Amino acid sequence: MSDLGLIKGYRSTEVAAPPQMSFRRMFQLALRTWPYIKPMFLHLLVLGALGSSGLLVALVTGLVGTDLWTNKVLIGEKLQPIQATVLFVGDQYITTDPQKLGQGKAKSKSADKSGNPLITKVPAMSQEAESELTHEQRRTVRNRLLIWSIIGAVGGAVVGMFMWYYSTWVWHNVNQNLRVAMAERAESLSLRYHDNHRIGDAMFRVYQDSAQIVNLLQGAIISPAITIYYLLFGMVFLAAFDPWFALMMVAVAIPLGWIAVMTTPRIRMRSMANREANSALTARSQEVFSALRLVKANHAEDIVFEQFDADSRRALDAAYFLRLDMVLVGMAFAMLGGGLLLAAEYVMVIWVIEERETFLGALVATFIGFVVWNYGAFSSARGRVEGATGSARGLIGIWMRMQDLFIALERAFYLLDLEPEVTDPENPVAFPAPIDSVSWENLSFGYVADKEVLNGAALQTHAGTVTAIVGGTGSGKSTLMSLLLRLYDPDEGRICINGVDLRDMSINDIRANAAIALQKNVLFTDTVRNNIVFGAPHVERHAVEEAAEIACAKEFILEMSKGFDTELGERGGKLSAGQRQRLSIARAVVRDTPILILDEPTASLDARTEQQVLENLAAWGAGRIILLITHRLSTIRNADQIAFLENGQIVELGRHDELMTRANGLYRAFVEAEILGVAELDDHE
Repeated sequence: MSDLGLIKGYRSTEVAAPPQMSFRRMFQLALRTWPYIKPMFLHLLVLGALGSSGLLVALVTGLVGTDLWTNKVLIGEKLQPIQATVLFVGDQYITTDPQKLGQGKAKSKSADKSGNPLITKVPAMSQEAESELTHEQRRTVRNRLLIWSIIGAVGGAVVGMFMWYYSTWVWHNVNQNLRVAMAERAESLSLRYHDNHRIGDAMFRVYQDSAQIVNLLQGAIISPAITIYYLLFGMVFLAAFDPWFALMMVAVAIPLGWIAVMTTPRIRMRSMANREANSALTARSQEVFSALRLVKANHAEDIVFEQFDADSRRALDAAYFLRLDMVLVGMAFAMLGGGLLLAAEYVMVIWVIEERETFLGALVATFIGFVVWNYGAFSSARGRVEGATGSARGLIGIWMRMQDLFIALERAFYLLDLEPEVTDPENPVAFPAPIDSVSWENLSFGYVADKEVLNGAALQTHAGTVTAIVGGTGSGKSTLMSLLLRLYDPDEGRICINGVDLRDMSINDIRANAAIALQKNVLFTDTVRNNIVFGAPHVERHAVEEAAEIACAKEFILEMSKGFDTELGERGGKLSAGQRQRLSIARAVVRDTPILILDEPTASLDARTEQQVLENLAAWGAGRIILLITHRLSTIRNADQIAFLENGQIVELGRHDELMTRANGLYRAFVEAEILGVAELDDHE
């Protein structure tokens, strides 16, 4: 199917059912990421240690700061010893109230001579005067608290910037490890796989789905750990105020858990639909832009736009409904959490009015000073309730995102789980040198089952010869060469070099010793030189120039603004078809391999240039095996042997003059048809 036919013919299909994502499967997928996380494990430990320390410091400073501002600065209570030490103030700022120091009730106890305890009340006025800061002292506490706040903000910003940069570097390296592994696997898969799958889908898996390994660390490990840490800390803190708050949170957690369980399958389905739709959109974009010239030439812009718009709307809808479901679940959690917060506030206000003693009372006074319910205790406890409900909502958000995360990892590992059809043997044989012959022996092959392209094809060619492979469209010419490069393996038969089966050699050795100039010239947005040395980057300059001269490309290259260092446009769009073809030939020649395959090498060249290129190749190819796939008679005539393919078999083999002597020969009929076609074309012109 042509590029335009592929673009026009594709239609969105139903989304596959989401995989069964049990806790066991999620755990298995998480374990499979370990090889890609392991290289950065030490850095992850450092990040964890720094993050945990930062959280602890933030929690402690938050509690101390709240108490200092509300109870000391606003109300005027004296400081605990540790607070005075931090603020660098004297003993006159420290409370002597035994209740504030954890010594018991606001009464002094002594004993009489008999040992019986005597209780004397401290006068109210002296107690009040002693337990309060003066106006000047409160101002001092305020100023020093502000100074510490500024120091903390600046220090926190510096540390935060470092942590952001460091963590970003770690995350990107982890993602890089998985992404490179996926790209390597995609490249190692046989062309049979790529023939049946959209390129854009593989691109989306490699670029987008692979990124979820970072979200696994951040969203499925670190964030839940931090959120649970905050939640447990909040519950313990609230239990220190009063255990009823912790029980209220547990009671609310039951319906929240039920909502999470019931909505999970729907979120998974939405996630699968979202990723499939965006994968299809990526594939559509890749197909459209790669065939843009063809689209414009056929005036198919409106058709392509309509199809792109349909795929884009499908992706937009899928993303919208996924996030809508997540928002609805979040709203349910927010309502239950809001109800809990209102109930807790109502109870706390009553206790503040009653000046009720907190549950642990003086046991925590040394650090946070909340012995009785007051404004500071209310603010701190209210903040903990808000934090705990926020942590609960955060956990459900994490759980919802984890469904999408593991769906993406499943898609990523699907690509990694695919086994290449063409693989190296355990103990590969060295590539034969010097090369003497290449033979195709009883070769059968089909791209799809029950539809053979080659059926018992047999051919042999020797070093120092040029063999032309001729036949009608779809006869299997290019397939024969693809099998020689082990882009596929034959279904039956074998291909041998000097009598050694290709499947006994390593793929790298085979492709390092064979070069091909393709009919479809693929050039990159790079310099002329880099396009020629593609696949052989260490070739010296003089060899590049020599290859360009053999391909009759040196002359037009030197006419460019920067010669071999001239930048080419997208896919070599600045060059003519003939110039692109000559660069493709130069790319094959510069590799200096014993086997050279030329697929329609002169189709875009004029007769004079074609003749010169073939003469140069014949001189250069002494001692090499050159294989030509062509329809041009001028190219075929000078070949040492011609193999005519029909119905997947080599039906005629010989030189041009010999094959033309066969009265009913297929090759002769092919040549006469070509000559007649050219003559009719000339008459028409």
